[in-house]
Amino acid sequence: MFYQLYELNHAALQPARAYADAVRMLYSNPLNPLSNTLWGRSIAATAELFERTTRHYSKPSFGITSVEVDWKSVPVSEQVVWSRPFCNLIRFNKAMPAGKNPGPKLLIVAPMSGHYATLLRGTVEAMLPHAEVHITDWVDARMVPMAEGSFDLDDYVDYVIDMLHELGPDTHVMAVCQPSVPVLAAVSLMEARGDAFAPSTMTLMGGPIDTRSHPTAVNALAKEKGIDWFREHVIMQAPWPAPGFGRFVYPGFLQLSGFMGMNLDRHIIAHKDFFMHLVKHDGDSAEKHREFYDEYLAVMDLTAEFYLQTVDTVFIRHALPKGEMMHRGTPVDPSAIRSTALFTVEGENDDISGIGQTRAAHDLCINIPDGMKAHYMQPAVGHYGVFNGSRFRSEIVPRIVDFIVSHGRQNRAPAKPRLVRTSRA
Repeated sequence: MFYQLYELNHAALQPARAYADAVRMLYSNPLNPLSNTLWGRSIAATAELFERTTRHYSKPSFGITSVEVDWKSVPVSEQVVWSRPFCNLIRFNKAMPAGKNPGPKLLIVAPMSGHYATLLRGTVEAMLPHAEVHITDWVDARMVPMAEGSFDLDDYVDYVIDMLHELGPDTHVMAVCQPSVPVLAAVSLMEARGDAFAPSTMTLMGGPIDTRSHPTAVNALAKEKGIDWFREHVIMQAPWPAPGFGRFVYPGFLQLSGFMGMNLDRHIIAHKDFFMHLVKHDGDSAEKHREFYDEYLAVMDLTAEFYLQTVDTVFIRHALPKGEMMHRGTPVDPSAIRSTALFTVEGENDDISGIGQTRAAHDLCINIPDGMKAHYMQPAVGHYGVFNGSRFRSEIVPRIVDFIVSHGRQNRAPAKPRLVRTSRA
């Protein structure tokens, strides 16, 4: 009932939010003489701060309408090219001149961890000039009717494999944070059965491949509490009148509370600064705050079975690095990967996936030739900086693009015969 009470509380505040919004408009209207006074701006700022901190944030749009390619602006449109109940695959179509190659096919697998795929807007924008970009647009679990069935970690892996089949040969895959484990599992299974649609390269960024390496607060919580605690304390039923009413989910607002709690002082200071920017009439700084928190506070629910299986497999049992991970009864063996090149990226100050957790993939993928593997640790960035921001655009993106171009199927030298070893031996 907690989720239903949360929704009822939010609904009860609706009149107060409407009143606060009306007050904000009144005291920020240029026709109102008080809007130019410190008192008037303080009232308007207080009203806006109240309305923003109590509202539901809807799913943002990518809003990418153009991209610069070869110093020319090229129109961009979105197209859903593959769809399932819990995910849509979006392709960003670039209106390239006739005969101009849009670049290698790139599948960006966004995290299914509370935020929408639009959190990777900067990642998409940075890669668009260099590739034909596709991204997984995960669906809010509370919006999926019960009739559509369940969705767990095994389904996630199946979705990744299906999308790679949809995109065809010589596709490159990039996993940001949480998807690193299911993407590595999907590629392992594809290579083990000789799947011709296994990706040419696999880029894993800030992912929890082996959380035993430099564990963070997130990892410590999972180890300390155990899976039964998560099942009893964070799993709830989606409330009425959501389309997924009755589905057991891990609510997005709980995930958001956890993330904000890790850096609560930072968020409090940010909102205090936002208030002062409004009072001082610093519109540019206030708008930057709005843009960031409109994205950051928009959250989605996860299915209970996916969340619990992920916590148990990745953070409690460490099944993948121990060689114990299974997918529908089939062992997941990264040593089966031989033809997919591997690139891993970490951030020096990452407080979500500690240093070494992503690099651990190299220790598992022992049959990828050394010339087809690379690792990069970006100095002075945290988790978010691994896939967004100025250092990502200037220092990480060029390395990813170079790796993709160098290891595309058409650019590879013929492979030499080599001794095959297995990580299970």
